[in-house]
This record gives sequence, structure tokens and C-alpha cells, in this order.
Amino acid sequence: MDIGDFFTFIMVQRTLNFPFEMQKEKAEATSYYIGVDVGTASVRAALVDQSGTVIDQAEEALTIWEPQPDHYEQSSDNIWRACCVVTKKVARSAGSGRIRGLGFDATCSLVVLDKQFQPLAVNAEGNHQRNVIMWMDHRAGSQVERINRTKHGVLRYVGGVMSVEMQPPKLLWLKENLAKDCWEKAGHFFDLPDFLSWKATGSLTRSLCTLVCKWTYSSDKGWDDSFWQEIGLEDIREDNYSKIGNRVVSPGVSVGNGLTSQAASDLGLPEGIAVAASLIDAHAGGLGVIGADLTGRHLPCEDQPITSRLALICGTSSCHMAISEEPIFVPGVWGPYYSAMVPGFWLNEGGQSATGKLIDHVVQGHDGFAELQKKAKSRGQHLYAYLNDHLDQIRAARPRDFLTGDLHVWPDFHGNRSPLADLTLKGMVVGLSLSRGPDDLALLYLATVQSIALGTRHILEAMKSSGHSIGSLFLCGGLRKNPLFVQMHADITGLPVVLSKEVESVLVGAAILGACASGDFTSIMEAMQKMSKVGKIVLPNPEHKRFYEKKYQVFLKLYEHQREYQAIMDQC
Repeated sequence: MDIGDFFTFIMVQRTLNFPFEMQKEKAEATSYYIGVDVGTASVRAALVDQSGTVIDQAEEALTIWEPQPDHYEQSSDNIWRACCVVTKKVARSAGSGRIRGLGFDATCSLVVLDKQFQPLAVNAEGNHQRNVIMWMDHRAGSQVERINRTKHGVLRYVGGVMSVEMQPPKLLWLKENLAKDCWEKAGHFFDLPDFLSWKATGSLTRSLCTLVCKWTYSSDKGWDDSFWQEIGLEDIREDNYSKIGNRVVSPGVSVGNGLTSQAASDLGLPEGIAVAASLIDAHAGGLGVIGADLTGRHLPCEDQPITSRLALICGTSSCHMAISEEPIFVPGVWGPYYSAMVPGFWLNEGGQSATGKLIDHVVQGHDGFAELQKKAKSRGQHLYAYLNDHLDQIRAARPRDFLTGDLHVWPDFHGNRSPLADLTLKGMVVGLSLSRGPDDLALLYLATVQSIALGTRHILEAMKSSGHSIGSLFLCGGLRKNPLFVQMHADITGLPVVLSKEVESVLVGAAILGACASGDFTSIMEAMQKMSKVGKIVLPNPEHKRFYEKKYQVFLKLYEHQREYQAIMDQC
């Protein structure tokens, strides 16, 4: 074979192999990230590509114990097993692609381990399986009242009043109620997101998000010794706060040396891949939606800065996340927290302790619920899809009627988180009749959804009066799947509601953390802009504005009346 024939042979071989080689290079170039979200009742994982598209996802239920009213407990072992199940499932879908990073988010529940890193009971029964005090646990009511009476300076950064859902009151409850069986044996107290990153890497590094938002840590000053001394938890300061964390990094920073061999085996992932410093679940939702590009959407907010957007994460509860370039102090609203969600920005976090849970409670507690279930099942519809259709039928029969002019709900069945910051508040329903039929249930459901949206407006008004300028709502979470819930928020706030392209923005937010930790993006901001995508946009109906203005006035009166009733009864 002469030299000419040789080169001809080589070119033919390259031509024949070209499609295979291109496929191989493409597979090798495909990078994926896994986001794991530990919610209240389940763990979910998603495989996400560099554009923010969810390739696959899986879900596993969690066990919740409620041994007595206001006590909610979980198991860290149960949570980790569920994380392993869902991660293994979605990892298989990567095929020959590369999984480059792993990010966790979770509820801000308190995990307690002993000095040997074993689960330690947070209950009088001594059941070590139940070693997690859930975020929605309100057992520490008296403890948080005493903490708030100190009026310590750190409280300025939680809206002036600490919530029972934060960690210091829960720690104080453990010390006062389980001193020998828990407090003295405890070696480590984790926020659940930090427990997950420790479990994956073996590193005790904590996320700035969790410590700043739930533990009173300051991003520039660290821990305040005088606060822990004044509330009776001076022993938490031992060994430079080793029990609650003394190594702190920003969300998205790679933790430790990546995934340990044991965790890699548990999760079905390659050893050593990057694991990001975690986020609280609501903050992951904000990260997954707030940075989306609105170019060409023809909205008034299109040319406004990211600080004009409020991320609303709606599930069992709701969180309202507003960011600013300078610190803004909003009475009754948590924060300002520096770099707790978006690096370089201050965060204010409003919230409602029961939203999805409230809707379920009201609907399932109605006499017509059993009949509703049967009808929805017979039509092959989801319960709330059927209820929404039924409301449409009622509207068609009463076209000039807004339906809830004489039916009003105050939604604080589990206390008020924001902007009143009052654990003692209770729910109210005004305008009930003797009717128990499907129409009555549908209208009560509508009034409840409206009350949640009115509560969002209440929080927005507090933020605006303190200096925030909010021009749009970026909504994600389970309730964004309910069109009635979305439309009511647009109508009642008077703002456009932007829905993410990916329904599971919280999972995308967790994956963004993993992407940033992998080094594939230079910053969280870059990852947000490239992985967050806009889907549907819902505009307020201008014809409904006057009605909801009046409805909001009634909403505020309900609070005044409840306070009057309490004042009268306090005289007994």
C-alpha cells in the first residue's frame, strides 16, 4: 500500500466511525446534577441537566410521629434511607453521562445525635428512632416567649420576634425537659440540611443559610456569646460552638472532599463527586425560580432588577422571599440575612405556617368531603381539580356574584408567622350556614384559598412599607399546580405571577447547588440564570380589583376582632 492509499484508508475509517465518535463525545460531554429535596412528608430527587431541565425524578414517603399536640417528630435514619432510594433511581437515568455534583435542601428541622453520631431521642419515651424535632413542632412555646422577652439585639434580624419554629427555643426545651436523657448526652445538633451534607461527606461544615436563618449566626460577626448566656444556653458555647457548628460556608460551596465511599455506595453515585453546602427547602425554591430571564415577555417587571421579584414557595406551608442590595428591617418578617439565598444580597423571609395543610384540613373536615371524594374518583379527577370545576359551575349559575362576599376566613389555624409573628393566633371562619352540601364545601374551599392569598398581600404590604419594591411574584412549590391558588394570588395582590417552566423549582434549586459545587459554573448567579426558565405567566383580572380591595379590608378587621375577643376573655 503506497502513501496515497494509506491516507485514503484512514479517511474512510474516520468517515465510517464519525457518527459513533460524535455520539461518544456527546455522551461524555453531557453533565448532570442531582438535587435532593427533603420536604415535610417525602423526599424527592431529580436528575437535572445544565440547562435546568429535569430529566428524571423520584419520590419516597417519610414517617411522621405526632405523640401529642404540637409535637412532630421524624427519624434521621428514615430520612437518609429515603434519600438513598430516590437518588439511586434517578442516577440510573444519567446513562453514559456524567453526574458532576450533588445538592441537598431540606426543611429546617432539628436533628440530634449523641457523641458517637448516633440518633438521640427527642421525646420522653426515649425512642431514639425519633431524633428529629420537625420545623412545624410548636412544643417550645413558653421557651420562645422567654427568649423574646430578653429583647436581645440578635432578635432584630428575625423581625424583632423569634419564631417557635427556629432552633434556639427547641434547644432550650430539650435542656429543660430532657436534661439527662438528651441534653447531656448530645454531641451534635444539626439543621436537617446540614445533617445531609455531613452524612454525604463526613464534614461538619455548616451552611451559612441554615445558621443565619434559624440559629442567630451573623455572617460577619459569627455567634453572639451574650445571647446564648442570656437565654440559659451558655453551655452551647463549649469548644467553640462545636455542637452547633463553627465551620461555615456559603450555599453552593463544595463541602469536604466530596462524596465519601460509604455515602457513594448508599446513594449509587461515584465516590468523590462534589457535594454542595445545602439550603433550607424554601430557599432552594427561591434559587430555582427567582433568577429566570424575562426578556421578551412584555411584562412591566421585565426591565426591573431581581430585587423587584418576590419568590413565593407554596407547599405544606408558604415562604415569601424578597432580596435587597442593602439590609431592610421588616417588623414581623425574618431577616435581613446576608447571602442566605442569593450570594451578595440580603434576604427577608415572610411566611405562613399552614397553607397546603390548611386547605386539606378545611376540605377534609367538611361533612361533604366523602361525597366529594366519590364524585372526583368517578370522574377520574384529582380532588382539587374537581372542586375547581365545581366552582366554575357555580359561577356560571351566578355570573354577577363573587361567591364569597359573605364568607370570610382568617387563615392562622397554626399561628401567624408573618407579619404579626404571633404564635397564639387562631383560625376564624365568618359566614357559616347550616348547609352541608357540595356547594357549601366548594365555597368554603374558595374562601380558604382567598384567605391565604390575602395573607400573602398582608406580608407584601409590610415589606413594601419597610422599603421593598415588589413588582412580580415568582411562584413555585406544590400549590403552583392549582390554577385557582395561582389566580387568587394574582388577583388579590394585583401583581403578575410568574411560574417556572419546571414545576419542581425546589429540585432545580438543589441541583443548582450541585452544579455550582462542581465548578461547572463560576457562581450561583450564573447557574441561576442558565438553569432557571420561565413557563406560564398569570395576570391579575382588573375586573376583580374592587372586590378584593374590600375583601382585604374585611380580612384586616378579622384580626382586630380576634384581638378584641381575647382581651375580653383575658379579664376573666
